[in-house]
Amino acid sequence: MADIRNGFRTLNSPGLWAGLLLLACLIALPVRAADVLLTADDDTPGMQAFTHALAGQRPKDRVRFVPLGELPPPSRIPSSTRLILLDLAALDWRLQDSQGPPTLVLRVSRLQANQRVGDTRPLHLSLLWSDPPLSRQLRLTRNLLPQARRVGVLYGKNSEFLLKELHQAAHQLSLEIVSERWDNTNDSRPLQTLLSNSDVLLGLDDPDLYNPKTAKNLLLSSYGQQLALIGPNAGFVKAGSLASTYSDQSDWLAVLDDLLDRAPVSWPRSLYPNRFKVANNPQVARSLGIGQIDSAAVATQLAEGEHLP
Repeated sequence: MADIRNGFRTLNSPGLWAGLLLLACLIALPVRAADVLLTADDDTPGMQAFTHALAGQRPKDRVRFVPLGELPPPSRIPSSTRLILLDLAALDWRLQDSQGPPTLVLRVSRLQANQRVGDTRPLHLSLLWSDPPLSRQLRLTRNLLPQARRVGVLYGKNSEFLLKELHQAAHQLSLEIVSERWDNTNDSRPLQTLLSNSDVLLGLDDPDLYNPKTAKNLLLSSYGQQLALIGPNAGFVKAGSLASTYSDQSDWLAVLDDLLDRAPVSWPRSLYPNRFKVANNPQVARSLGIGQIDSAAVATQLAEGEHLP
């Protein structure tokens, strides 16, 4: 009986009921809105439009853009902030400080990241790759040109590190990588050697090799031998390559929306967007004797069964 009386006295304790009341109030509180901070070196209309679009997807969060020059050092930004970097200048600024909030990095390519951090993946950064994944580009090549087996690849000192991964991805698709180093883009001999030993060219997203100055030589030389160029990006498709996969603003907004719904501790160290599209150049396709390309259907086929890190 004494134990029962003591139990009733415990239940009637003012302290216990106060604690339970406080717990109930805490449970009833709405989830705190996240502070989402986007930054870049320049405050352009494009940056503002992207910020506005993200804010429209996340009305419960505080989404804002602050130019890089107006921010304090990363270590002085509250750790609860979700920091999103939109250009390389912002990435360079963030890399100077190992302290600070968890950070999502957009608009950075594998090559650009490798030049800054090598093979390391800083724990406070999640790198969202802007260049198409090599395996996806190879699958696009096989889809559009199923008879091609030898895939020619030009590389330079900054893109050489991609070759191992490229060979592995090609092996899984029963494709052969034929590579040539192209250090001097004024010397066409490596390009001509590659063309004579390849069934198709695959462009790496290396601006030293694929840029407005080299575009004419690359395109005229490849199509002079009736070889298609895949990639390196959607911009080059407009210039005259056959096709490329790419992710546009709507795809990136969907990726960000998903990541911001998750705790930063679960963010991946690096990520390719699982949403993407296919760009193609109909005029080039006709000149190469390739039928009309249904970009949406090809993108769907590539997405089926794809597994990316």
